[in-house]
Amino acid sequence: MKVELCLDLQVASKAHDLPSSEQLQHWASSALKGLREEAEISVRIVDNDESQQLNLQYRQKDNPTNVLSFPADLPPELELPLLGDLVICAPVVAREAAEQHKTLEAHWAHMLVHGTLHLLGYDHINDSDAEIMEQLETDILTGMGFPPPYESVA
Repeated sequence: MKVELCLDLQVASKAHDLPSSEQLQHWASSALKGLREEAEISVRIVDNDESQQLNLQYRQKDNPTNVLSFPADLPPELELPLLGDLVICAPVVAREAAEQHKTLEAHWAHMLVHGTLHLLGYDHINDSDAEIMEQLETDILTGMGFPPPYESVA
């Protein structure tokens, strides 16, 4: 089943090593495969200041974070494909990739998959939910040829 995905990309970051819109589209589509036939997602790539401001405003955490997910809160009678918005902080993704000894591309793919699954309602607040979400992320990412995202690389 092919996923019909409309991805609206906004780049508000000074970073130069960002994935292409085609890569972002592919990664998000891969996360949706088998779960949604049609979806609309906005992805905004930001720097530390905007990420920190949003993280403080919506999660009461005063630091930038890798990805924030804002699921669309639509009434059920509105049958629109809108899933919501992802805000991804380019400097945090780059720093985490280096710290975790992952390629930048693999970590970006992980952030797109992770955020997209949040938009679909998956979470990792408790251990059983985290286990389900992490396994799904691993299956999606390894299916695209990336290494398992939660295995540490020395």
